[in-house]
Amino acid sequence: MPNAPMYALLPDALVLTGIIVAWLNDTFSSPSGRRTTYLIALLTTIVAGIWFAVNAFDPHVSYFFTRMYVVDPFASAMKAVVTLGYAVSIVYSRKYLEDRDLFRGEFFLLGMFSLLGQIVMISGNNFLTLYLGLELMSLSLYALIALRRDASQSNEAAMKYYVLGALASGFLLYGISMLYGATGSLDLSDVFKAVASGHINDIVLLFGVVFVVAGVAFKMGAVPFHMWVPDVYQGAPTAMTLLTGGGPKVAAFAWAVRFLVMGLLPLAVDWQEMLIILAALSMIVGNITGIVQRNVKRMLAYSAISNMGFVLLGLLAGIVDNKATGAASAYSSAMFYSIVYLITTLGAFGVVMMLARRDFEAETLDDFKGLNHRSPMLAFVMMLVMFSLAGIPPTVGFYAKLAVLEATMNAGLTWLAILAVVTSLFGAFYYLRIVKLMYFDAPQDTSPIVSHASNRALLTINGVAVLVLGIIPGPLMSLCLQAVTHTLPL
Repeated sequence: MPNAPMYALLPDALVLTGIIVAWLNDTFSSPSGRRTTYLIALLTTIVAGIWFAVNAFDPHVSYFFTRMYVVDPFASAMKAVVTLGYAVSIVYSRKYLEDRDLFRGEFFLLGMFSLLGQIVMISGNNFLTLYLGLELMSLSLYALIALRRDASQSNEAAMKYYVLGALASGFLLYGISMLYGATGSLDLSDVFKAVASGHINDIVLLFGVVFVVAGVAFKMGAVPFHMWVPDVYQGAPTAMTLLTGGGPKVAAFAWAVRFLVMGLLPLAVDWQEMLIILAALSMIVGNITGIVQRNVKRMLAYSAISNMGFVLLGLLAGIVDNKATGAASAYSSAMFYSIVYLITTLGAFGVVMMLARRDFEAETLDDFKGLNHRSPMLAFVMMLVMFSLAGIPPTVGFYAKLAVLEATMNAGLTWLAILAVVTSLFGAFYYLRIVKLMYFDAPQDTSPIVSHASNRALLTINGVAVLVLGIIPGPLMSLCLQAVTHTLPL
């Protein structure tokens, strides 16, 4: 739309305003003002998230800043997910941070800067915008992970993430430079048209795509670019792990859609072959390596790797024999899966943080023994989350996996769908092992579980969402399909 209404940018501006207000409050208030910073961050993201969700039902596509920024149904839906995900994350993190003297403005400000980067990534319509959003998110996360300066494990995790992230950014920039050299544009629409014209050197384009896919794979934590994921998940404080492994994964998926679908769809045959390898390796390595983990956060890291493999299955199943008849269904299944993954990740880390207390991290499998005797509610929510990650009905994870597998089968990749099912059986072992420990083992830790009422209420809603969305997945799936249909360049 040439004359796009500026009100479409209001929820984005609200997040930026919230950052500025929280920053000023944290700068000029006493340490007791940290609660105000927390409330500003929470209220801002809740209102913005609901606003994004309402905008997702608007089918219009609006461009801003000389077409560098786009607001469409896909962008609004994904921004609603990451924004509300951030709000839930900081509620879960509150007591955990208070117990470790980390309830500081820096945590909320860095988290909101990371959220702003995710929003820019999701709405980017230009290679430069996409890259700037990525770096804003990544740099904030590097600092966030290292926020606990007295913990060598956190500093080591931040350094590993920073070094490998810089390497991935270099790959991405090199790929972007090659694509710019070949097409003469950084605008996704112009790149799409130039590539579709067929008048460009295929070798240069292919090299550019290889480096872009490498950057995408790193941010999604796909094998063999996954080395940072287990170390960062385990080394960072759990609250920081949640902010790293929740919304950024959803934003990375949306970012991949912008790059590969909105800009490079005519080269789908080439990048789909790369994604097949990445998806297969991610499912194999993630599920098999997760079996031997005794640290719950490290286990969830390998779970994330395998789940990103499933997301890639949806991305690679869109174009079949140069026909896009099933593209909307495939991409919407991947979108649905990424949203479901965020919901389950929030629940899992929410339980882990509620079990933790001052000077104690509930990170080993033994810490979950007999949890049903200590807190039936926490055990039930964790069971639902584990069932969902394993793909067991009637939880939403079952329908999410089924939708992705159906898209993979429709693309003629039967062997890949079979591989996904077989590796998921391996993964089910370590998910169900936690359920067994919670319900059938005697507790080793009998200390009372103390938590805020808001945490318990929100965690209950989280568990109910995992169950209800599994029984009634239609509305969310329809929203994903509608968002993708109105956004695809087909």
